[in-house]
Amino acid sequence: MRSLSRWLSPRPWWLATLLCLGYALAVVAYRGDALALVTLGRDYAPPELWPAAYSAEGYDGQSVYYLARYGFAAAPYLDVPAYRAQRILLPAAGALLSLGQVALLPWALLAINVLALAAGTALLEDLLRGWRVSGWYAAGYAFACGVFGAARLTTTETLAYALVLGGLWLAQHQRWGWCALLFALAALAKEMTLLFPAAYTLILLVQQRRPRLALAFGAAAALPFALWQGVLYARLGAFGVGSGGDQATAFEALPLMGFVRILTEGGSAIFAVLAPLIVVFVLLPTAWALWRCGRDWQQQRAMQRGPLPPGTYPGWTPGTTLLAANALLMLFVPFSTYRELLGIFRFIVGLQIAVILYAAERRQRRVLRYSTLWFTTSFLVIFSDFATPPG
Repeated sequence: MRSLSRWLSPRPWWLATLLCLGYALAVVAYRGDALALVTLGRDYAPPELWPAAYSAEGYDGQSVYYLARYGFAAAPYLDVPAYRAQRILLPAAGALLSLGQVALLPWALLAINVLALAAGTALLEDLLRGWRVSGWYAAGYAFACGVFGAARLTTTETLAYALVLGGLWLAQHQRWGWCALLFALAALAKEMTLLFPAAYTLILLVQQRRPRLALAFGAAAALPFALWQGVLYARLGAFGVGSGGDQATAFEALPLMGFVRILTEGGSAIFAVLAPLIVVFVLLPTAWALWRCGRDWQQQRAMQRGPLPPGTYPGWTPGTTLLAANALLMLFVPFSTYRELLGIFRFIVGLQIAVILYAAERRQRRVLRYSTLWFTTSFLVIFSDFATPPG
């Protein structure tokens, strides 16, 4: 009875699920069409779907919808076909769940993302409780634009990072085979999640000194993605790996140049609007993460020279490796990602997970409280949905 009461008590995973579902249904009611969930753009849509266009350009969810509906025949409707098609897991799952019924396809894609939102948040809650901190700190993940907003936008982050969290949960329990499988599936949902199996391969190789397991784990996690790249090249004439879709710029060679170029190429007015939000929600967490990694590195070296006082943090841990990998990546994010708020907020989900878990491990409750502010980024999506009249 006590376990049932705990299950039914308010928790982030089911609160986020209900609110996301209610939000999506409100969008459908407001726009008068379930295709509003996939944000079709007239510039890319086939003529038969022009009446359902959300706007001229639409958004990335339209690529998921076209792949689910048309398969490889969707190539004419994709800005960069191989890049979009490498994220095949959500379209494939949506096509299967809809049972070939086109009218059900937007709902099937929504159902998958809402379930992924619930599962990912529940897994993060459990990981947090394992560090003896409140599961409510998972709200910073569950309600962020890159997860909550992505579920409504029918993009792939919600599913991809739910699988990542499943892999992290399995890694905590030393179930490396199943962990590699979930990481492999995550990569087929969004390629940037390969950062996590790469980090764990390094953890197994260097920190745990298990080279055979590290090699097998890394190969198992990356092989399906590599094979799918071969299929893309055979069918579409290009590999999918790259920095983005239409008008994307390359990853930067200099740290934070993607952010700086908002000022140098976008102008002071655009910079004045975007910079405060990017600084608060992206750059400050990145700077804190790099600072903590530097402290852990120094402490690890001190531990090698002799015992440290009781109560000292444990130096460089697997959590530090995950944090470092995600924070270092943020230094070289392309200008085309930084200049679009939805894009950068969807990009930082991996960093959000790493920050929350690291802060939980080290009992950094101030950081955990700060992380819950990521929920405000979802208002960007909500505002864009209801600020303009339908039609």
